[in-house]
Amino acid sequence: MNELSKNNLIISREIHEKRNGHRGIVLWFAGLSGSGKSTIANNVKKYIYHKMPQVVVLDGDEIRRGLNSDLYFSISDRSENIRRTAHIARILLDLGFVVLVSFISPYAKDRKIARSIIGIKDFHEVYIESTISVCESRDVKGLYKKARQGIIKDFTGVSSDFEIPESPEIIANTSIDTLEDIVDKLSLYIEKNTSLL
Repeated sequence: MNELSKNNLIISREIHEKRNGHRGIVLWFAGLSGSGKSTIANNVKKYIYHKMPQVVVLDGDEIRRGLNSDLYFSISDRSENIRRTAHIARILLDLGFVVLVSFISPYAKDRKIARSIIGIKDFHEVYIESTISVCESRDVKGLYKKARQGIIKDFTGVSSDFEIPESPEIIANTSIDTLEDIVDKLSLYIEKNTSLL
C-alpha cells in the first residue's frame, strides 16, 4: 500500500460529524451519589436519540465494573478513573459522538484534567446539584447508610469532600427542578451546541 492510499484511509472528525448530521460534544455530569446524574443522562440520551443517534452515556458505575475495576476510591485512584474516562470520551468525540459522562467527579483538579484532555471548546461541565438529604433519600443501594456506619470509607458527601464546580456551563438542581424540565433544558443546550450551521 503506497503512502497516498494510507492517507486516504484517514477519516477526520469533521467527516464523521457531517455524516452524523451534528457536531460532537461532551457533557460531563458531576454531582453527589444519588443526585440524579445517570437518570438525567439516560433520559437525555433517550430524548435526543431520534435526532442524534450517535449518542452514548459513560456511566461511572459501569466503567468501574469493567475498564476501571482495578481502581479503588483513594484520591489517586479517583483521579485515574477520571483520566481514563476522559480519554474514552475524547475518542468518541473524535468520532462525532454526543458523549454524556455521568461521574461523581468530586475534585476540581480532576475535572480540570478531563477538560484539558477533551478540549476546552468541547467539554461542557454540568453540575447536578442536590441536597445531601435528598440524595440519601434516593439511596437505593444503601451506600449512604453504609458510609454513615463507617463500613464504606472515603464516601463523597459523608467522609470525603465534594468540591462544587465554580463555573459550570449548566447547573441543574434535582431538589427543585423536575426531571422533565432538566431533560428539556439539556436537550436544547445540546442541539444548540452541536449544530453544523
